Amino acid sequence: MNHEFAWDELELLWNANNFGAVHDWLGERWNYQIQTRPAGHEDPDAQFLQGLAFAALAFYFTQNHNQDGAALLAEDGLARLARFLPVYRGLEVAPVLETLHTLRPLLEGLEHEADCPMQPFVFNKLAYQVIN
Repeated sequence: MNHEFAWDELELLWNANNFGAVHDWLGERWNYQIQTRPAGHEDPDAQFLQGLAFAALAFYFTQNHNQDGAALLAEDGLARLARFLPVYRGLEVAPVLETLHTLRPLLEGLEHEADCPMQPFVFNKLAYQVIN
């Protein structure tokens, strides 16, 4: 899978606030990693992709009235991605974590089906470095 870290593809989806499609994009690559790498779920690339998927779902859920799911996945994303700071495979991790750190406390005490606590939903754009 030569396009597994084609961050430009992911950037278009992420920066368009299309976090459902972001999750699908990441899920496809995560599934490939766990099936083809000897370490499976423990593979660092798979764990990184899973952390990004957690963040994407947190962003998707908060905008779609699932605040409990958003809080849980924001916690999972924070825990998983912190070990990949500052940059992993060319992708800048800090902007993703900054958005999760901003969102997470706003979810405290919200009703499950409450509106997104960020109106409008503001998130850091995906940033990456081109690796040759």
